[in-house]
Amino acid sequence: MLIYDELKTKPRKLLALTGLTPNEFEDLLPAFERAYRRVYSPAKTMVGKRRKRKSGAGRKGSLDRIEQKLLFALVYQKSYPLQSVLGELFGMEQSRANEWLHRLLPILKQALDDLGMMPERDPQQFKSKERHRADAVHSIIDGTERRRQRPKSPEKQALHYSGKKKIHTDKNVIIATAKKKRISYLSQTYPGKTHDKNVADTENISYPKHITLHKDAGFQGYQPKVRKLYQPKKSHARKS
Repeated sequence: MLIYDELKTKPRKLLALTGLTPNEFEDLLPAFERAYRRVYSPAKTMVGKRRKRKSGAGRKGSLDRIEQKLLFALVYQKSYPLQSVLGELFGMEQSRANEWLHRLLPILKQALDDLGMMPERDPQQFKSKERHRADAVHSIIDGTERRRQRPKSPEKQALHYSGKKKIHTDKNVIIATAKKKRISYLSQTYPGKTHDKNVADTENISYPKHITLHKDAGFQGYQPKVRKLYQPKKSHARKS
């Protein structure tokens, strides 16, 4: 069973399971707790009724502490295990794991939003959101693919087949800050076959003028209005 008090002494294992270092986990925890208390008051039960006994009384569950709740949500977000597997990792039945996911994932999203860590999804709002962010000066645009279940219809199979990955995928374009590695923009989801530049063109992202945008060959010909565009060139070393 995964227990936060044990994992926080093993930074590499915590990072592998959640994507966060112990310090990053501790930074997120207060915002997560505040968001959780706003929705689920200690004075009321989960269904909203006033408690007849003190919060915490009775049998202790595997997610009785706020650290365990955050760990549970992050482990799911990092690796998307089956709910039955997630239940085994946290000592509960699959049905209970399902209930906790529906309860905690919106809380995690709200906590990240409160900290200003949620990426912008509206391409026309990206400009105003990043205008005064100093770390946005050097930003990187790239395409990212994640594996998906093979579609049943031949048409969708062809649409989602990524020749680069040799699997069926969904694709998003992201923009990240070079210094802090903060994901500042996340596009809508496209079939894996879609070219990176075509996604960016379709999104029609509005950029702040102070950005220097770094891109790779997948965005050849992509010319948004920014302070500077940078694309590394391949070296052609002569054969001896």
